[in-house]
Amino acid sequence: MTTTGELDALETELTAAVGAASDEGALETLRVEALGKKGRISLMMRSLGQMSPEERQVMGPALNGLKDRIGSAIAARKAALEAKALDARLATERADVTLPVRNEPKGALHPVTQVMEELAVIFADMGFEVAEGPDVEDDFHNFTALNFPEGHPARDTHDTFFMKPESDGSQKVLRTHTSPVQIRTMMERKPPIRIIAPGRVYRCDWDQTHTPMFHQVEGLVIDKEAHMGHLKGILIDFIAAFFETDVVESRFRPHHFPFTEPSAEMDVRYERVGDAVKIGSGDQWMEILGCGMVHPNVIANCGLDPDEFQGFAWGMGVDRLAMLKYGAPDLRDYFANDVRWLAHYGFSPLLQANLASGLS
Repeated sequence: MTTTGELDALETELTAAVGAASDEGALETLRVEALGKKGRISLMMRSLGQMSPEERQVMGPALNGLKDRIGSAIAARKAALEAKALDARLATERADVTLPVRNEPKGALHPVTQVMEELAVIFADMGFEVAEGPDVEDDFHNFTALNFPEGHPARDTHDTFFMKPESDGSQKVLRTHTSPVQIRTMMERKPPIRIIAPGRVYRCDWDQTHTPMFHQVEGLVIDKEAHMGHLKGILIDFIAAFFETDVVESRFRPHHFPFTEPSAEMDVRYERVGDAVKIGSGDQWMEILGCGMVHPNVIANCGLDPDEFQGFAWGMGVDRLAMLKYGAPDLRDYFANDVRWLAHYGFSPLLQANLASGLS
């Protein structure tokens, strides 16, 4: 049978070994040898079942006390070793904060972010401001105010993400376009209004050129004299500035949108040069955006007098603009979180887009 004298001798031995441990690895080895499942103290505690009740009354508390003291000594030594290691690191890993910053860029702007900044720069130069709104919208701002009739295909679940119905039976939606920002702006401000509304939008679609979440930018002008000629001039100037070309051959084809009348789609000439697309001239036409004069019903729905105010609007896909300008062939790669792709297509955050030195 183990005696209390033997426990005292073991404690003296283990305490000395703990104090002599030179690193955390040696200390962990010692802990396992003493307190592990097959450690010296653990094996002693297993022998308690073979002792008489009188012996257990003496050796039980003695062994538990020894276990606690050795465990505390190991924890204290571990904290001391960690502090010593930290002091050594701090002494050798000092940084001279007076040195200049090293040019070691680790990140890049996503092409969508770059194009958003380019759009803001171009339209700010034309006198537009950036307006924003919520991603989760109600039926009025996303559909009704924009002259979408009941039963319109855009209101179906195959095209729109509907939220869980609320207690009153109404349903919020993930906005299908940034047009609700135009509605909110017209309801909150008095004309003249000149805004662009960039942001995320959501539709039930997924393939090489469509994703459930993508980006749009829409523009809106409301005043007493705006007309289709102004709209065409702004869009042609935008295409020239964005694609950095002096020549823009365009055409406007009649179309239909619930929120504009008349409505049109803008096509531009283009040609393929290898894998790249040159916008502005060429022998083929490409649809680039939709536009039109704001429908009188939309103006009236926003509390303005359509006999006094008129305006125009347009909308285009930011991701598609980035694909055309920078040559990314698959829209799904935009959202794949592949740092190799971003390293290839990304932009330096230190080079701000501006019209003086060039957008890209």
